[in-house]
Amino acid sequence: MNSLPKKFLIIIPSGLLVAVFLLLSQMKSDEEDITETPFTDIQADQPESSSSSLNEKEQLHQMIMVDIKGSVVKPGVYEIAQDARVNDAIQLAGGFTKDADESQINLAQKVQDEMVIAVPLKNEDNNQTTVQAAMNETSEEKIHINQATQEELESLSGIGPSKANAILQYREENGMFQSVEELLEIPGIGEKTLENIRESIQVP
Repeated sequence: MNSLPKKFLIIIPSGLLVAVFLLLSQMKSDEEDITETPFTDIQADQPESSSSSLNEKEQLHQMIMVDIKGSVVKPGVYEIAQDARVNDAIQLAGGFTKDADESQINLAQKVQDEMVIAVPLKNEDNNQTTVQAAMNETSEEKIHINQATQEELESLSGIGPSKANAILQYREENGMFQSVEELLEIPGIGEKTLENIRESIQVP
């Protein structure tokens, strides 16, 4: 009768050890899953948040102001993207009115800060009130470096074919000049050259 209890004493502890070992292994696996998953999600989200914030700041710096007058539905001063066209500005102002002379407006022209877009009426006596005229009305004799051709630029003192071409290329790659001093960023144009042509050029 004494041999039966001894067998149970040996079998029962062995079974408990196996069960405890399996339970501890499962708990450790669950803990690893809980700690690793949130860390991975946070790391993945951070670059998208930073990139989105950077894009918003860049867009704010690229906004400019234009003054839209004449035969548009809602004349006024509007904020618009720096790389927008005159057509985009007209749409901001509600589009042309029925009596607007659309043929006088270059819709493909790029806008620039402080630009005046004046839309004339059809059969208006002075139908030359176009975007170009509004931009150049301050001085007809000066060369507008944002609109000048290769030949017009070469007519400036100290500006030969290579420098004129460099100005056109810079304007194409970077958009409209915001000041005459920006010409100093073009290779070959220094302070002396700029002073020689300063009175002959203009930027609105």
